[in-house]
Amino acid sequence: MNASSYRQRVSVAVMRILLIGSLLTAWELLAVYKIVDIFFISQPSAIFSDLVKAFISREIQPHLWITLQEAMAGLLIGTVTGVALAFALGKLEVLAYVLDPIIIALYGIPKLALGPIFILWFGLGIESKVFLATIMVFFLVFFNAFAGFRNVDPTLIDAVRLMGASNSQVMRKVVFPSSVPWILAGIKAGLGAALLGAIVGEYIGANAGLGWMIEYAGGMYDITRVFSCIIVLMVIMATLNSGLRVLEKHMLRWRPSSEQTSL
Repeated sequence: MNASSYRQRVSVAVMRILLIGSLLTAWELLAVYKIVDIFFISQPSAIFSDLVKAFISREIQPHLWITLQEAMAGLLIGTVTGVALAFALGKLEVLAYVLDPIIIALYGIPKLALGPIFILWFGLGIESKVFLATIMVFFLVFFNAFAGFRNVDPTLIDAVRLMGASNSQVMRKVVFPSSVPWILAGIKAGLGAALLGAIVGEYIGANAGLGWMIEYAGGMYDITRVFSCIIVLMVIMATLNSGLRVLEKHMLRWRPSSEQTSL
């Protein structure tokens, strides 16, 4: 990283901090001077106090762990099945033509509307949330991975075959490396979808999890606790996304830096 790039990153970070700080300050002042009703939007100082209390008392940690389990399990299963099916359809064009309209039709179903069905099938436990998160991740990863397999440069495949490479070597040396950016793009989108699926599933029917906490706090008109849970979710999403960007840089280190899209 050169000096110019470092200064740019620092400037962006400072501007982000200033923006967030300005918004929180304005929010706090509006609440303190009763320009807005804290019953509906609370205030940053109350939310911070509630967060500290919830973590010190270890009230929120068990629910946080359950939601993370559901989201990460859904992300893993959805990614593996999405990539596997994309690979199979990329290799078998006849199967791709047969399944294409079926997959498109299934993709058109509102995923969140399936939540009550999954809860009816699997109960209020973790299984129904994992299944909903998996469904939401699967299509995002599948379509990206399938596009990646289809967009591999055929001249590269021909060149490697001319050198005597076997089918497995072509897949390992050309097809999969060329598809990694597409797959990672699907996982990036799937990360938020997995968390959303877990939260919505908990909101619809559960006895634990951050989604359940939000639903319960909303029912008790505790808007401060609702915002506390939302902030926890935002921090989780930002942390996971940062980790994914580090993984992306590691897996794409063979590419010229100008081709990398991550900040």
